[in-house]
Amino acid sequence: MRIRTITADNFKSLVDFRLDLAKFNCLIGLNGSGKSTVLQFIDFLAQQVRGDITGWLKERNWRPNEVGSRLTTKKNIEFSVTLTDDSGKTATWEASFNPAQLHCTHERISVENARLDVRGGTVVVSERQPSPPGTSTTSASPHEVSFTYEGSILSQLRESTLPSALKKFKAFFQNVKSLDLLSPEHLRQRTREAAGSLGLGGQKLSAFLHELGPARRRELTARLQQVYPQLETLHVKSLRSGWKQLEITESYPGNGTSGFFPRMTTEARHINDGMLRLMAVLAELQTDHQFVLFDEIENGVNPELVEFLLDALVSASQQVLVTTHSPMILNYLEDDVAEEGVLYLYKTLQGSTQAIPFFSISSLKRKLSVMGPGEVFVDTDLTRLYEEIAERTGGA
Repeated sequence: MRIRTITADNFKSLVDFRLDLAKFNCLIGLNGSGKSTVLQFIDFLAQQVRGDITGWLKERNWRPNEVGSRLTTKKNIEFSVTLTDDSGKTATWEASFNPAQLHCTHERISVENARLDVRGGTVVVSERQPSPPGTSTTSASPHEVSFTYEGSILSQLRESTLPSALKKFKAFFQNVKSLDLLSPEHLRQRTREAAGSLGLGGQKLSAFLHELGPARRRELTARLQQVYPQLETLHVKSLRSGWKQLEITESYPGNGTSGFFPRMTTEARHINDGMLRLMAVLAELQTDHQFVLFDEIENGVNPELVEFLLDALVSASQQVLVTTHSPMILNYLEDDVAEEGVLYLYKTLQGSTQAIPFFSISSLKRKLSVMGPGEVFVDTDLTRLYEEIAERTGGA
């Protein structure tokens, strides 16, 4: 499955917000335009299905009343998501999340022949059954919600009670992974277990690589050797009490005459920032996760490695969303990928975040015919771009 469209109303600066997504997506815009907020919102959607909003808020050091927008007087966060699968079938999810109660008070999910409705304290799961041509039957099972839960009701319903289409829908959002707080300080940490997640900041990297297993670690090492030819092995050392410590071994050619090849083993706390970040991104792309998010993807990565990184992200099997301030990132995108996936975020005069495909703006589309995507980015005064957008949208 792939997310095609999300809408959000009353999540931080996202008010009457809509975002259309491609397979590879890159958010650009001025500081404070809302790029990180969009990543946070998509992670918020995933947490609805995981059902631990309290833990999610604690991890981000937020209070429940901080997820809503200060730009409106509304209490609930309204959102919708449209998805499609490889066959073109569409799934929709509409919900209203109450920050005080930490769950969706109303929601409706429609996917293939299944539907889930929550309203007025009652949940109904229905499924259309095969029947003679021209007819259909629907089985429905209404139940009063008599238990406390967080996020979406989908997080609490037993798998055995769900139609297969809803199980698939649930699995997709459980496999949305955000690394929007990725940092070398976190990546260097020793950890006991990862449970299939690197963590928002990459703090579970050592245990995550251990859980990948020898075959995937060898595959990851081979990919890293394309840009770090001195890398010989990547391994995870098991310490006392189950702690895991990442180490790499490098070999160097020496002076070419002695026959001595220096080898050096380095713990994670001494590995350079760029290699750690690249390792984390490539490791994430090896997983079965279906949608991955990275904030400021170029941070800490040498310019010489940016093209390698972008090629890996664009060709990944997952749907990908990144943010960047770097024209270099855009310059390594093919024009068709840039036209479809580079999305410009800006603030309206009212202070809310809005999004528009960057190269759908007339002046920028003309520039793209003679410049590269990154050159267009550099040649554009983003502080004045809102004027052209406002003229196009009637001054919204």
